[in-house]
Amino acid sequence: MARSPLSLAALATVAIPRLDVVDARAARPSGGDVDSAVVIDADGRRWVVRAPRSSAAGAALEAEVALLSRLMGHVDADRLPFDVPRPAGFAPLPEGGRAVVHSQLKGRPLALELLGPGPGLAAHVGRAIGALHELPEQTVEDAGLPVYEAEAYRQRRLSEVDEAARTGHVPAGLLRRWERALEDVALWRFRPTVVHGDLSSDQVLCSREAPTGILGWSEAKVADPADDLAWLLVAAPQEAVDPIVEAYTLRRTETSDRHLVERAMLAGELALARWLLHGVRNDSAEVVDDATAMLVELDEQTSVDEPPVATAATFSSAAPSSAGSLSEEGVAATDEPGSLEHSGLTEDPAEGGHEPGDPTPGASAEEPQPRS
Repeated sequence: MARSPLSLAALATVAIPRLDVVDARAARPSGGDVDSAVVIDADGRRWVVRAPRSSAAGAALEAEVALLSRLMGHVDADRLPFDVPRPAGFAPLPEGGRAVVHSQLKGRPLALELLGPGPGLAAHVGRAIGALHELPEQTVEDAGLPVYEAEAYRQRRLSEVDEAARTGHVPAGLLRRWERALEDVALWRFRPTVVHGDLSSDQVLCSREAPTGILGWSEAKVADPADDLAWLLVAAPQEAVDPIVEAYTLRRTETSDRHLVERAMLAGELALARWLLHGVRNDSAEVVDDATAMLVELDEQTSVDEPPVATAATFSSAAPSSAGSLSEEGVAATDEPGSLEHSGLTEDPAEGGHEPGDPTPGASAEEPQPRS
């Protein structure tokens, strides 16, 4: 059973001694098996508390915490131009595992309509993603998160398409189109990098000038850098795409990936297949119907002879990530804190982020496993 914000606030006081909580608010749902809330202390500081509801979610949360400790070092060394959640305390849970508490990062979720031409916010976002992709693979590997070679990752995508095809809900034209792209070995000659794996406008916090923080690291891995660009190339205003890609490319030391943009657009399309599989695996007719409708629309907009072209509709359904990451903080940093005594719990509206990351809990049986 889900924990209430009050229960999570109590855990926060265990995790951080002498924390004086005056308000607790429900965070937006993460879609994973993790309860979350934002608590506000007597000094007006905001804290995010998260507690897993299953052993699998607990293991994923522990891996993310291990990664965050490494990312913090890169932030402090100015290798990353944004902050990450910084765990400040832990509280043991009666059923095993532990809750984690971190201070809420500054900034607001990225408003895509603010991205435009020239050296502004769009370029800063591209540069931030490029900096992430320059981190050493060891950052992810030491945290026990997946590491894929390029060919293994291509096979993983093929397995996803095969599984989606077996549902009978993917138009034949799309299947041919995807299989053709996935069987083009030249398209998949890339150097794997550290990737966030679940980027969306909700995960990227910004000031008006630049990114200030990135949340939700549970899907991090060493894999295809195109995955982290898919959401932007699909959903950002067209005039912002060139500044994003140019700034990203200039920040990278690897400049020989000629098919990066093409794979990013393909990743945007394959997000629909993963959304469909999420619905099938969770027996959700609503999700299956939603994914099927978008697949039909995408099929009508494309043909086998055209390169991958995703549309903004690709990200129009919120696909929950597999592990309930440190992402859904729910309350803007400028909101005024309320009092538990006078106002009770305040439900913050869920903001729908539309994510290209894999919403399914792990690879299927046919998928190759990451290299150890």
